[in-house]
Amino acid sequence: MTREYDVIVIGAGTGGYVAAIRAAQLGLSVAVVEKQSALGGTCLLWGCIPTKALLEHAHALKVVQGAKQWGVTLGDPSGAPVPVSIDMAQVQTRKDRVVTGLTKGVEFLFKKNKIDWIKGTARLAGNGGVDVYEGDTATLRARKEIIVATGSAPRSVPGIEIDRTRIISSDEAIHLKRVPASLAVMGSGAVGVEFASIYRRFGSEVTILELLPRLVPVEDAAVSAELEKSFRKQGITSYTGATVTSARNVGDHVEVVARLADGREQRLSVEYLLVATGRGPVSGGLDAERVGLEIERGYIKVDAMYRTNVPGISAVGDVITLGATPHPQLAHVSSAEGVVAAERIAGHETRAINYDHVPGCTYCDPEIGSVGLTEAEAQERGYDVRVGTFPFGVLGRAKMAMETDGFVKIVADRKYDEVLGVHMIGSRSTELVAEATIALRLEATVEELIRTIHAHPTMAEAVGEAAHATHGAAIHS
Repeated sequence: MTREYDVIVIGAGTGGYVAAIRAAQLGLSVAVVEKQSALGGTCLLWGCIPTKALLEHAHALKVVQGAKQWGVTLGDPSGAPVPVSIDMAQVQTRKDRVVTGLTKGVEFLFKKNKIDWIKGTARLAGNGGVDVYEGDTATLRARKEIIVATGSAPRSVPGIEIDRTRIISSDEAIHLKRVPASLAVMGSGAVGVEFASIYRRFGSEVTILELLPRLVPVEDAAVSAELEKSFRKQGITSYTGATVTSARNVGDHVEVVARLADGREQRLSVEYLLVATGRGPVSGGLDAERVGLEIERGYIKVDAMYRTNVPGISAVGDVITLGATPHPQLAHVSSAEGVVAAERIAGHETRAINYDHVPGCTYCDPEIGSVGLTEAEAQERGYDVRVGTFPFGVLGRAKMAMETDGFVKIVADRKYDEVLGVHMIGSRSTELVAEATIALRLEATVEELIRTIHAHPTMAEAVGEAAHATHGAAIHS
């Protein structure tokens, strides 16, 4: 018997479950097909949430390791120091508890909004049909729309096989039962530098191998330089312009060979090689060709409102391509796209996303927050650019917290004074970037940021001071 719904969502990650909830809020009947045993997708189960939980443990260890500076004595009554170490079993238990709590929260929201969860794998059948197998066998039909939100998975590179034992992806890196003595990280995007921060703080010797000329290559060049300096200070070794030519699991370690930018060969022997070279779309099992869905390199082609070339089928999240428009693979982007798609399907007023105004957050130590154009991107688009930078180290709040690394940098259009981009690296940058995002969203000028009073003492003062610096008039530098 065929079960009918207004909307059928395939995938319960951040794009899918948010689309389902928004559609239900707007009065549509909704079913979600998800094969995993828990809701939430990559972000909740293997990505954003578990990695940030590990990073919080790393930060706690950092504070404890600096206890003497805080006037806190760790030791027995005689004053003898006590060695500080990380208990990975306890770390993993707490991390899993956080993940479980949040996935149960999504289940509650499904029940609250009367969304049916069909547990299985979905296959497109044409004419609004979805076949479910490998679980709850069912035949479904969407009266209005199918939303594909199948997400992405870790991607390797030719010649480097992820064996999930010694040559691992982020999926395995979050579950390590003990701290490895050594770890090589292939790639220095958000995933790579976050795990480098985690395991270096836990005690591993960490080496980063980045193909491009600088770390976190999508960020502003000044941010990349600051991160490389900070990592060097922490004892993380970084090679940029490095091509990994081979990686061999030899049982208890991995033999890695890389060709460096100057042509030299670098050999490493490490316990684990983490391949963090990006993620690829998960679209292979949909039977897309059966319904004529247009696919490009595995990505589903959509327009600005997430419609595919097949009427009645939309797609959102990591599985899509917008053609010439760059599409960031971020959980909050997937969620926003899910909302837009659901509102359009329901006939509710909505609007397309401006991807220039999407904030990016990288939770390494120090944190990175960015939104809008980098200085180089603004120049490439023909803007007459002026820039203002202000260091966190001058701020009273930064000195109190002993978090003085980093800065805020504002990129602005000289002619109209409009803020084009804001880039920051340092403590709490992933929170501070919210103000910058609103500024870009509202097309704010630097003068308007200057006239916005920032509370004292806060880290956010750096945003106001960077605005002053853009006009050549920073107060405290």
